Amino acid sequence: MLSIFAIYYEDLQYRLKIREEQYHKLFNQSPAGMLLLDKDGTIITVNDSICQYTGYSKEELEGESMFKNLVPIEYKIRAQKSIQDILNGEDKEYIMKTYDKNNKLKYFLMKETKFIQSNFRTAILSMRIDYTDYKIKEEKIKYLSYHDNLTDLYNRTFMEEEMKRLNDSRRLPISVIMIDVNGLKLFNDTFGHQKGDQLLIKTAEVLKKSTRASDLIARWAGDEFAILLPSTSKKDMEKIINRIQKNCEQTNKDQISISLALGAAIKNEVNEDLFEIFELADKRMYQQKMSQGKKAKRKLISNILLSLAEKSYEDNFHIQRLKEKAADFADYLKLKSSEKIKLIELAELHDIGKISISEKILNKKGKLNKKEWEKIKKHSEVGYKIAAASKEFASLAKLILHHHENWDGSGYPEGLKKEEIPYLSRIISIIDAYDVMLNKNLYSKKMNKKEAIEELNRAAGSQFDPALTAEFINFIE
Repeated sequence: MLSIFAIYYEDLQYRLKIREEQYHKLFNQSPAGMLLLDKDGTIITVNDSICQYTGYSKEELEGESMFKNLVPIEYKIRAQKSIQDILNGEDKEYIMKTYDKNNKLKYFLMKETKFIQSNFRTAILSMRIDYTDYKIKEEKIKYLSYHDNLTDLYNRTFMEEEMKRLNDSRRLPISVIMIDVNGLKLFNDTFGHQKGDQLLIKTAEVLKKSTRASDLIARWAGDEFAILLPSTSKKDMEKIINRIQKNCEQTNKDQISISLALGAAIKNEVNEDLFEIFELADKRMYQQKMSQGKKAKRKLISNILLSLAEKSYEDNFHIQRLKEKAADFADYLKLKSSEKIKLIELAELHDIGKISISEKILNKKGKLNKKEWEKIKKHSEVGYKIAAASKEFASLAKLILHHHENWDGSGYPEGLKKEEIPYLSRIISIIDAYDVMLNKNLYSKKMNKKEAIEELNRAAGSQFDPALTAEFINFIE
């Protein structure tokens, strides 16, 4: 019996020796990082690939506990439990986040299993493949899927998932704030979409500055934002709203100032639907937008005029003279009160579209080239868009569009002629030209009154409505 056992044992050793030789060949030549651990987590041996992955030499790893260099402290307890599970016959496969010797972030796809050595001792074979590039790309894709790429806030998809998760939560009360950027379309039409994007980014910064780290902020739609405030009372929510408003006020003197409409609602009971709370907050936000929208757009237009005065020779004195002359000439023509008001507003806003033209072109001394002149001619169309974007000034939009049309059809942008040109546009073109003649400008020398009247008579019937020109000359004489 003993001799049979001896033969069996001798055969088993031979088989294990062959197996061990094959194992060592596979172990050492494998592109996967491999190491062998004892039951306490001490590293028995490692291959070259693990050294390349981690930056540690064999001398720094072998004989040391895996917890010293290879396992982050936050994973220690889980790793100790995994050792016992593996020794009990359970295989493990997972992704581990760790850092190499140079403190560079690494992700490894791990596979660990029980292994019987040739000396019959039980060990753990741990294998790893560098998963870093794939994991970083995966996390980037996940990040992008839940974030707005312009403001870097959460997006609507993420917020709706959080709403579903919190809908049954007992982290009550849950407060909701809905926000709309006043006048974004007007801002885009005036300054271009690139500046409009800057307004949205600046709004996001104000919201982040005004809220707490635990609050969730998302860009809900084009010009709308949403803030979700778990475990937040009405009093605390109002403090946040006040901070938002205060931080917006601090931008009033900036080139890009922020005006927001806000609406809020609170979920106090578990059985209340958070999505309905959002709808209520959105409705209240819309009501505030309607009540303050006119004021916000008027403020934006005032800022546009101020910016235009700062970048152009057409200063506030020019605008003020036009408004006064328009008011007096309206009385002379016996216009209706509503038409008089409209003419005064047109005097103020007729060249608002010049805000889209560079300061270099606006203030160029000497003749404009063809390309520069084409940009100048676009200002009436930009002004039309600005006025049309506001209900308060929508009635002025076509008047602004056509204030550079000529009586003979040689003007722009549509080449209208005679009575096709709106009546108030014909009036303002005469008043504007006369004021420019009498005052210093970049395009021609300053004239006296007699010279200006001669110039008006010369242009009557070609540039100006001849009948209105005669009326205006009688008025100023």
